[in-house]
Amino acid sequence: MEKNKFYKYACIAVFLLLGVFLNAQSVTLFGKIQAEDNLENIHVANINKNTYTTTNALGIFKIEAQKNDTLSVTSIQYQPATIIITQTNINDKSIQITLAEQINELQEVIVGNILSGNLEQDINSSKAKPKINFYNVGIPGYEGKPKTHSEIQLNEATTGGFIPLNPILNAISGRTKMLKKRIALEANTALMYSLKSRLSEDFFSNNPLEEDKRMDFFYFCAEDKDFEKHCSKSDLEALAFMKKKYIKYKENLASKE
Repeated sequence: MEKNKFYKYACIAVFLLLGVFLNAQSVTLFGKIQAEDNLENIHVANINKNTYTTTNALGIFKIEAQKNDTLSVTSIQYQPATIIITQTNINDKSIQITLAEQINELQEVIVGNILSGNLEQDINSSKAKPKINFYNVGIPGYEGKPKTHSEIQLNEATTGGFIPLNPILNAISGRTKMLKKRIALEANTALMYSLKSRLSEDFFSNNPLEEDKRMDFFYFCAEDKDFEKHCSKSDLEALAFMKKKYIKYKENLASKE
């Protein structure tokens, strides 16, 4: 009888210790910062582990964490944020953080002339000058979509900048190829997070998958060489592609069981 009691209490102790161990597991979290613009070099620190990292041009970062750890997110442009890691974050191995812009309020000042209400008089007394653009002064300028940090580096590596030999040296060393791969990876990652945000609810309502496997499924999709081809045009085509990958993903899971 005493022996049975001993085994009973021993089993309970083992399960309790196992629960504590699983609860204290550290994982690599894949994070995404949501903000207006300028997502690069935002500091993300795990206060409990005394570690930190910074975001790339797309606001993406990786950091080790476990449940109940505290992340501190700081940037000059945005208000500081403090986030407590939840079990859902650990299961998904991901976290999204939205930052609010830092607004510095200034005292009201009056600049220039006070308007009288008389349109002709106000126009004549105005000292405002029309905006000067690049072409008014004969300087060519770029007015397109701002380049990411990686795209700027690739442009410098392939055009040479002030050093004419740069394109040749970068091609020989493999730096140009590396930068092209990095840009492709950043684009793929951004597209993956965009699909996850927009289509998760509809897709998984018809294609059930455990919460802790959903992030892994999206990485599985993004690894496909045709991912961008099928998922960057329309949500309908993206859902059809995800359905095919879902079938294959479930087959892979079944083969591991």
